[in-house]
Amino acid sequence: MFKYFPTNYVWNLSVDLAIEMGARIGEIEAMCAPLQEAAKAPDAAGTQAFRETWVRMADRLCELADEDQARGRLLSAGEKISRAASYLITAERLQAHDAPGRLDLYRRHLDLFAEGARLSGERVQRVEIPYEGTHLAALYVPAEGVSGPAPLLVQVNGLDSTKEMKQRVGLPAWLAKRGVASLVVDQPGTGEALRLQGLTARHDSEHWASRVVDWLQTRPEVDAQRIGLEGVSLGGYYCPRAVAFEPRFACGVVWGANHDWRDVQKRRLAREGNLPVPHYWAHVCWVWGAKDIADFMRIAENVHLDGVVERIRVPFLVTHGQQDSQIPLKWAERTYEQLVNSPKRELKVFTEREGGVQHSSFDNSINAGHYIADWVAETLGGRLA
Repeated sequence: MFKYFPTNYVWNLSVDLAIEMGARIGEIEAMCAPLQEAAKAPDAAGTQAFRETWVRMADRLCELADEDQARGRLLSAGEKISRAASYLITAERLQAHDAPGRLDLYRRHLDLFAEGARLSGERVQRVEIPYEGTHLAALYVPAEGVSGPAPLLVQVNGLDSTKEMKQRVGLPAWLAKRGVASLVVDQPGTGEALRLQGLTARHDSEHWASRVVDWLQTRPEVDAQRIGLEGVSLGGYYCPRAVAFEPRFACGVVWGANHDWRDVQKRRLAREGNLPVPHYWAHVCWVWGAKDIADFMRIAENVHLDGVVERIRVPFLVTHGQQDSQIPLKWAERTYEQLVNSPKRELKVFTEREGGVQHSSFDNSINAGHYIADWVAETLGGRLA
């Protein structure tokens, strides 16, 4: 794990995620060098300082992109704007949910992501899936080299990731090369669903996952018999739960298992393990629509997979980092052990040999991501070469 801030796991996690999204090390140095003392400060003061330096770099990249566009250099402009968008979401993710200006920062990130993708000619399309009188926003990435309906992997967030972050890490592009399309969804409790529509998380993830499948079955470019589901981090709970109760999914994958999140919360209350974001307890109450910590802990009692994964009757891949400091490896082993009715179950633990040993491989996603992409292509009928 790259540790720019020796005493601050949450900030290191954010920097590593930014690198996985395509940050440049020279820009990381410029943004983070002034923050060594701020990294030791309380959350409110520290995260404000972090935000200022990262937004400043995004502003500079947008200015450079304007200069590129004035000379007709649209591909260069698109690349810079896309990187600026990643820096904004990195800064936004660290703010308290009610911090002044956070929503404006998020909206600007969405605009820059869309503009960067357009200028770069990136094959990604924002779509809206009908849900509860409103919609779930998602990114659709088509399969490459496929004539007719293609297999597709739905991909969902963890506690604090967004569809744009998952797109930038790269799994949709790696799948596209293997003949598998992607739909990366901001499900309730994440991304646009939470920030713009107030849709909070729910433990019965099949409720929204089934609506996603309903929508996909109307799309002629998608093979309705070959739709899989992947979840990262807390998605390691959402995904198995949805696959267990929605039989139309043809397979499931977790990138970082999360078998018993209620136990993780109890241990976090006891100050065991690392937290993924600052302002953690206020953040989880926001995500889950809880009144206070006691109410949140009551909700969290439902967030476990005991008695659930035994219902899964399709191929399933469980992956986990050997040195995950947020979710113990034992929970990946528990999910695998309970997949007794899956016709093709696999537990893949990423070690130092291949990298990706930390939580959901945020420290080095490339080999882990390609392993997942290969497994999905093999399982859904894509290609490996």
